[in-house]
Formats: sequence, C-alpha cells, structure tokens
Amino acid sequence: MTEINRRRLGQGFAAALAAAGLAPAAAKAAPMDLSFPKDFRWGVATAAYQIEGAVHEDGRGQTNWDVFSHTPGKIANGDNGDVACDSYHLYPEDVKLMQNLGVGTYRMSLAWSRIFPEGRGQPNQKGIDYYNKVVDTLLAAGIDPYVTLFHWDLPQALPGGWQNRDTAYAFADYAGFMADKLSDRVHNIMTVNELRCFTDLGHQVGIHAPGLKLDPAGVNQVRHHGVLAHGLGVQAIRAHARAGTQVGLADNTTFYCPVMDTPEHVAAAKKATCEMNAMFLTAIMEGHYLDTYLSEQGKAAPKVKDGDMAIIASPLDFVALNIYTPEWVRADDGPKGYAVIPHNADSPRMASPWLVVGPEVAYWGPRMVSELWSPKTLYISENGASADDAIVNGHIDDADRVMYLRNYFENVRRAVVEDYPLKGYFLWSLMDNFEWADGYGKRFGIHYVDFATQKRTPKLSALWYKEVIRQGRIV
Repeated sequence: MTEINRRRLGQGFAAALAAAGLAPAAAKAAPMDLSFPKDFRWGVATAAYQIEGAVHEDGRGQTNWDVFSHTPGKIANGDNGDVACDSYHLYPEDVKLMQNLGVGTYRMSLAWSRIFPEGRGQPNQKGIDYYNKVVDTLLAAGIDPYVTLFHWDLPQALPGGWQNRDTAYAFADYAGFMADKLSDRVHNIMTVNELRCFTDLGHQVGIHAPGLKLDPAGVNQVRHHGVLAHGLGVQAIRAHARAGTQVGLADNTTFYCPVMDTPEHVAAAKKATCEMNAMFLTAIMEGHYLDTYLSEQGKAAPKVKDGDMAIIASPLDFVALNIYTPEWVRADDGPKGYAVIPHNADSPRMASPWLVVGPEVAYWGPRMVSELWSPKTLYISENGASADDAIVNGHIDDADRVMYLRNYFENVRRAVVEDYPLKGYFLWSLMDNFEWADGYGKRFGIHYVDFATQKRTPKLSALWYKEVIRQGRIV
C-alpha cells in the first residue's frame, strides 16, 4: 500500500467515526498557572519630592532639588516640584486610591528637610507630625508603610553636600532619629534610594541635582560617601528602632542578563553584575571594593578610612531592587570573561528613552543578587513604565503599560516559583508625578493626575493591577 493510500484510509476512518459520533475529544492543554503565593506583598511606590509639594510649608527646609529645579534650563518645560501632586495636603485621598487597588503595602519616602530643615540640629515638630499622620492614616486603611529615608532630596544647608564626608554622619543622625519616632508602627525601613542616581547623575553626568560634573576622583569620593551614609544609617536605625524592625536599602543595580540561559553565559552575566556594581551594591554586600575596580580607578580610587568598609557592610534584613531595564552580556574569551552587548537604536522603549523594555530583567535581577550574595529577603521596590497617556472620552487606556507590566510580572513570578527569596513588589508609581529632569512630561503613574486641578483618575493599568491583586495571579 502506498503512503497516500494509507493517509486516505486514515482520513476515511476518522470521518466514519465522526459521522457515528465516536470521534475522540481534542486534547486540551492544562491552563498555565500564573498565580503568586498568598503571602506575596503587593504595593505601590512614590517619593516625597515627586508628590508632596508644599515646599515652603510648616518649616520645611530648602533642598538641592528645590535649587536645581529652579535653575533655568535644568528641568524640561521649566517644571519644578513646588506643588507636584500636592500630596502633602491630599494624602488622605491618595490612601483611598491605594485602598481601592487593594494593596497591602506602600513604599514612601520622607523629606529629610521637613524633619531637619538645616540637615541636622533642631528637629521640626511639624514635619514629624505630618509623617505621623500619614503613617497612621495608612495603618487605619490596612496598608503597611515601607519607609525610605532618603530619596535624593538633600537639605541644601548641609555644607558641601555629598562631596563632604560629614553629610554621611548627618544622614545617620536623621535616620536614627526617625527610626525612634516611627518604628513603633513602621516595621520596614530603607536607608537610601538608588545610589547610582544621586551620586553619578548628580555629580558625574550633571543632569540631576546638584548638577555637577566632577573629575573621576571626585565622583568616586561622592560614591563612597553615599555607601558610607547607607552603612551608618543601618547602624543608627538598629541602635534606635524597636526590636524586630527590618532594615534594607533600595538599589537600582545595573543588571546584566545572559543572552541565553546556558552555564557559560549565566556565569558571564553574574561576573558582569558583580564587577559593574563594584562601587555600590557589591561593596555593601561584600564589605570591600573589588581589586578590579580599584585598579581601574588608579589614583582616582576613593579614599577609605579604617573601619569604613565594615560600616558599609552592616548586615541587612532585606535588599530591595528597582528594576526597569536590562543590559545584556555574552561569554567572551577576553580578560573580563564577558562582553556587554549595547542597546540598538531601535530597541523597544517606553516613553522615556532610557527605558529599554526587557522583561527578563525581572527574573535575572533577583536571581543574580540571590546567587551572588544570598540575601535573606528580596523585594522589587520599583518597577513601572512611562507612557504618553491621554484622556479620551474620560478613559486612559494605557494598554502599552499593561503590556509592559504583564510581561515583567511573568518574570517576577518565575523568580518566585524558582524559590529565590522575592517576597513583594512595589509598582512605580501610584500616580503621575514630578519625574525629576523630565518634569511632568513623562507619566509613570497608574492614576492620571491633572496637575492643574490635582484630580486623580484611574488608568486601565490601575484596573488591571487591582484585578491582579484580587486574584493573586497575572490576568
């Protein structure tokens, strides 16, 4: 019998079965499990200077961002944070937005200059009272605050800013003071946010406050003062906080993802992640600067005093990661053992040109940190997408942001399923806000803010995130 005859015979047999109503049911694949553990913590995130406004009220001192944002040419459209989202006055409304989402956690920052208008010295009771009210309102709504003590808004009065080693000690005094005031209700405290941004972008590139372009030695010393402030802050919090307070930091680690999941490329990505973060998270987690970093910097290497590295490496209860965009590497026969693959001009991006879309970083980020340094607990303290949102017939259908989040969430879930210690996720951001040098032109929020009226409107992404939280799964 020829092949074609066998095929025709099979087709005839199947047709006969179908006619008799005896055809086998088509096999149906089991649905993919997209659920998260029931105790996974869902939250949103904001920062004080980006949402609060009220820069001249209740004794708040001037910050470096107040000065920078009022310097002509520094901020897109001449914007500043004087009013922002007016959350200083509207925080009860913002807490209601969170309640409606169903989040159980909120990552917020404190404005250092509301507490110590001069950076240190006499505390400002009205600033303390404000944050007490915010924390109490959150807790009454069933929302657990995760507090970041420094999110870039440095008191302007501190001499020399981050170029001055003494600023690290001023930060520690402030950190210990606020830990004492809040730790009866706040159980998770982060020292600083994104070391690389307030050091490098502010002192090397010059596009963030204070807008400097220092030489390599100056930049490295600012970096050292930043990680020293973190370490001193950890020690101060532990000295003044109630027992059980969990201490960490929020770091925008530069993550190098392997071009493919094979042992040689994974090893290359791990080595690159360690070396390229030598001045920040690697120093914090390992308690020393890598020899490769010191040799590369030569005479420009930071000046380190005895005991500094032990302070910088003060043990942490958790590491929080701000995850947006990946870098990619491949294994290489060169001396480094890896080669960084640059982004292409046409790589997919969100509205912010720097935000290259690479969902796999939400898996490789937690995996890299876990395998390099074995932290007790991990959080994703920021992840989100900028978009050119517009209201059309009363709706903001930001399907591009939903697409972004859905793809990143799949990788977050992979990290959880593979038992990396990832325990929670904070979406950036609760609402549109002052996006630093981009002013109000780049919107990261899942609630649209009309900055003329301060009206908040849920976007499609807010409705989507609410459903994710309600079901405990990707939808």
